[in-house]
Amino acid sequence: MRRPGEDAVLDLHRRLVATPSVSGSERAAADLVTAWLEARGLRAARLGDTVVALAGSGPLLLLDSHLDTVPPAPGWRRDPFGAEAVGGRVYGLGANDAKASVAAMTAAFVALAGEPLGLTLGLALVAGEETRSHGTRDALDHLAAGRLPLAAAVFGEPTGLDLAVAQKGLLVLELAAAGRAAHAAHAQKLGAPNAARRLARDLVALDGVDLGPEHPVLGPVTVEPTVVAAGSARNVVPAEATAVLDVRTTPSLAPAAVVERLRGAVAGEVRILSDRFSPCETPAGSALLAAARAARPGAREYGSATLSDWALLPAGVPGLKAGPGVSERSHTPDEYVLESEVLDGARFYEALARAFAAELGRGAEGAA
Repeated sequence: MRRPGEDAVLDLHRRLVATPSVSGSERAAADLVTAWLEARGLRAARLGDTVVALAGSGPLLLLDSHLDTVPPAPGWRRDPFGAEAVGGRVYGLGANDAKASVAAMTAAFVALAGEPLGLTLGLALVAGEETRSHGTRDALDHLAAGRLPLAAAVFGEPTGLDLAVAQKGLLVLELAAAGRAAHAAHAQKLGAPNAARRLARDLVALDGVDLGPEHPVLGPVTVEPTVVAAGSARNVVPAEATAVLDVRTTPSLAPAAVVERLRGAVAGEVRILSDRFSPCETPAGSALLAAARAARPGAREYGSATLSDWALLPAGVPGLKAGPGVSERSHTPDEYVLESEVLDGARFYEALARAFAAELGRGAEGAA
């Protein structure tokens, strides 16, 4: 049986799904959630197309999810922006990833805004998560400028409301091998080294690199070549060959150490293209994890190989990734989420915030 106000939550979710917000075009979705909050007497700050709202006072618990979606994949049989509700499912682009979390977090924020929790509850509905994560960076900078002590953050992504207690980081590297351009017919006689061959040997060598022990939750560091390029013409030996390396890191080995070990194993040059996303891990004894367990006792705890804006949290601030929906539905044709999942998400975030406030209160009493 639905609680009072839950029909409004489902209506918000459907309206969000019906509002196109492919990365770079989030303004209409940001306008929608801003107006929804203001209609309930709550103020929201706009940082471009990112929406930030605060309620209460004390240490800050941040609820963060993203307004943007990827473009529609080929194969849709329904209108990606139809927000069609059939048999308890809502179909549409972003219905699952992550407008279910957006609606659920917004509903929880509104439900708790008037309660004296003893903490500041923050809501960040951000732009650009699917591209360069600028929305969460802007939100965190905004909160830091207001000198609000960030106690913890929860990132809304479709996890089935299971708890991602750790998350792999990402290094994007380029492995480059040098050769010397020459006519293919004469290269052997001239002794012209072939960059493609050198790159191939280096790629094979990557399989033998010791990248440290497996993390107990996240498993091993992984290295996967994803984009390989060499040559400019059929009959010219390439002077350079490159491979983009997707490296998923864990707290078991620092990203800088991963790079050094890879460099030591290959003859070519290893260049860092991106090292913005560090691995994350929730401390086992953190108040946030205790609150999440209390809010959802049956939840599975696991390590996530995929990224989220959790990677942008300042060092030492505990985080979690948890939200309604199922990750495997994300970015697929005819993406959907269950209405019951959206409502369960709102209840979960509400219960988590209350439990976190209680954990902070117990900690303060113990310190006294």
